Amino acid sequence: PSMLCCHEYRIKPVWFCKYKLRLRVTSNQKVKPKVEKQEVEIRQRMTVAALADAMNKDFDHVVEALLNTSVDVDSLDPGSVLEERWIKEVVTRSGMKFRWAKLSESKERPNRDAFRRPPADPSNLVPRPPVVTIMGHVDHGKTTLLDSLRKSQIVATEAGGITQHIGAFLVQLPTGEKITFLDTPGHAAFSAMRARGANATDIIILVVAADDGIMNQTVESIQHARRAKVPMIVAVNKCDKPQADPDTVKQALLAHDVVCEEFGGDIQAIHISALKGDNLLALTEATVALAEVLELKAEPSGPVEGLIIESRTDKGKGPVTTAIVQRGTLKRGCVLVAGKSWAKVRFLFDENGRTVMEAGPSSAVQVVGWKELPSAGEVLLEVESEQRAREVVDWRSYQEEQQKLEEEQSVIELKQKLHLEEYKKEREGLAHLSWRRRKSVLYQANKTKFSMRPSERTQRDHPNLPVIIKGDVDGSVEAILNVVDSYDAQQQCELEVVHFGIGDVSENDVNMADTFAGSIYGFNVGASSSVQQLASKRGVPLRLHTVIYKLIDELKEELSSKLPPLISENVIGEATVLAMFEVTVGKKKVPVAGCRVQKGQLDRRLKFRMIRGRDIIWEGSLVTLKHHKDDVNTVRTGMDCGLSIDGDIDVRTGDVIVCFEKLDSPQVTSWDPGF
Repeated sequence: PSMLCCHEYRIKPVWFCKYKLRLRVTSNQKVKPKVEKQEVEIRQRMTVAALADAMNKDFDHVVEALLNTSVDVDSLDPGSVLEERWIKEVVTRSGMKFRWAKLSESKERPNRDAFRRPPADPSNLVPRPPVVTIMGHVDHGKTTLLDSLRKSQIVATEAGGITQHIGAFLVQLPTGEKITFLDTPGHAAFSAMRARGANATDIIILVVAADDGIMNQTVESIQHARRAKVPMIVAVNKCDKPQADPDTVKQALLAHDVVCEEFGGDIQAIHISALKGDNLLALTEATVALAEVLELKAEPSGPVEGLIIESRTDKGKGPVTTAIVQRGTLKRGCVLVAGKSWAKVRFLFDENGRTVMEAGPSSAVQVVGWKELPSAGEVLLEVESEQRAREVVDWRSYQEEQQKLEEEQSVIELKQKLHLEEYKKEREGLAHLSWRRRKSVLYQANKTKFSMRPSERTQRDHPNLPVIIKGDVDGSVEAILNVVDSYDAQQQCELEVVHFGIGDVSENDVNMADTFAGSIYGFNVGASSSVQQLASKRGVPLRLHTVIYKLIDELKEELSSKLPPLISENVIGEATVLAMFEVTVGKKKVPVAGCRVQKGQLDRRLKFRMIRGRDIIWEGSLVTLKHHKDDVNTVRTGMDCGLSIDGDIDVRTGDVIVCFEKLDSPQVTSWDPGF
């Protein structure tokens, strides 16, 4: 038993010691922590700068990682494109691991635009007033007619109150019918409305002056009405004048397929005097009669649809639009969308500036509450909420951006292709050389154009601009030279790079620029105060920039300043020679042309030209210009005068004397560097 106890006693310490030893050994072993390598996202054709940015390192780190490889590190710059194996090599040598970047799949955005509703159920339609646009030639009385129609309403409603003109107004006849009149939109705006498929008008009143007849804009108005398929009423204006001849006007309209009722057609012709207010009631009744034939109806319920006729910014109200409601009823609080702007309607005003609570179909109202000012001619649509309005505006802005990108992309691709072809052709024999050596060879090849004496270079008839380019690094200079290589307006002004280099602007650069009468352009470089003083003293333009776009912009401005101004002629007046007679001055007889000024005025101090038929017979200055017996400097329209011209020229009755002046306007270079 004692042996057993002893045995037990002996075993336990041994086992315990072993256990302790084993614990001691395991506790002294160092556990290596798992190293998490930085992941670098790589892709094909990465530049050195892009790789350094992805690794969160600088340019020098990438260059050091490529030491002792077959890559020519001296030729590397931040814009150099690396092969795939060298991209991987740099990442691996830097103790990082790479993963390929996922190709981003561009998801198509859902169409969030707002559209017009489908045609309404005929049972929901109610009659509406006609919307009438007054069109015609300048000075034929459109504005006077509109004013007369307005005044008739002011007298009837406000007893002479002041009306606020808003581009559209309502006329109510004694019988109760209503007509909405629109101020004449410009033909461009009218065309824009038609192009959007939203004709604002139901009837066009064509105003023609009885004493003037068919003119250019009259014909344009007829064409607009025909293209828009809008019925027409002819208002023969100025019938109160003694020389008025309405029948001749109606006959002249036949040539443009406008057949009035007197000649068996279906177009009403009303003889009016807008100035005196004669027959305006007959004109409005004819409009109502035509509207009844057209059976104009609209749906007064549901979301609003309309058209913006006019837009402006008011100091007190902010952006304000005049709109014609075409469908639905416009109320305060509605959320509207037009083009790329939206509004929550705060106020509605009628043509008299009075607040209205709602506006039904064919009503013209001022809408206040726009976030931005929409364009005239835009379609007006009501949406459910402000959030929906923002969605619509964002979608339309996105669509416009995409359309612009598509248009620009084709132009960019074509330019890039042509530039690449020219670049390859020029450098195909120099591809094995380094950049610095290649430029040196190109310089030697074009040495003949630098061999001319400075006097020959500066005394040329053709405008030219010699430039010296200095940059901080090779890549900067090459980038600028590549942009300058794209210069394609040599026929306007010759652009020559007489020297390029790296480093700050030196006195030698200033001396060379002075010799060649050129300019110095520096990119990311400096110029000491002594160099700046020397440049100022020599009159050498020194242009230092840190942004390449601004440098090129200033180069374009300087090229434009070298171009001669564009000379244009402005005709001041015209006169017709009525008779020729001679005046004795001392012992000499001087031929004098008796003239009458038909247009503008004659100014003795300006240049004159004599035209016979289609030929220019003479050009020069006047010796004398008299009105009756007085010497004068100017003679105005309708006045008679006598004039004698400088030179021995045979002046005949019927010749036209034109007075003109020459105007200079600056010319801009046609070079487009692409940004």
